[in-house]
Amino acid sequence: MQRDLELSGGLHPLLAGRFSPYRFDPSGTVDDHALNLLLEAARWAPSAGNSQPWGFFASRPGEPGHERVVRHLAPSSARWAKDAGLLVVTLTRRHVGDTELLYSEFADYDLGQAIAHMTLQAEALGLASHQFRAFDMDGLTEELGPNPGWSIVSMVALGKAAEERPETRDRRSVADLLSAPWSQ
Repeated sequence: MQRDLELSGGLHPLLAGRFSPYRFDPSGTVDDHALNLLLEAARWAPSAGNSQPWGFFASRPGEPGHERVVRHLAPSSARWAKDAGLLVVTLTRRHVGDTELLYSEFADYDLGQAIAHMTLQAEALGLASHQFRAFDMDGLTEELGPNPGWSIVSMVALGKAAEERPETRDRRSVADLLSAPWSQ
């Protein structure tokens, strides 16, 4: 593991500066303009066959949907995620309509691309983001009742970080990224 934030090879500062905080400032709001930019960034992500198989349920503190989401957080994520200015439930449509395909093997990958775009837009807006899966999947699915063919995958907390970016972070080396999947 490498423990540094030095920019090697000109890594973009939005990528180098990104981190997943475990504390959000509860006074840090995400206004309508920022929310629309985050969703617009996700909208422009690439997808297989331009299928765009992603959807979102966005909620902010004080809005009716927020408590519907917060009550399903696991204790480990409830400690910090409830203070974020925005919680986004991410969904994917794995059923491929108007085709003989019953399942898209690319849908989750494409959703990941949309979330990556959203995350970078958040950084550009000065917002932090933390992607997570520590929630009651069955309870949240029952609560929100997505349409047939849609599945909840994860959540993203976005807002103003209440902690500083760490000076060092553990990251696997580039050499390991290239060699780990292959037997010697």
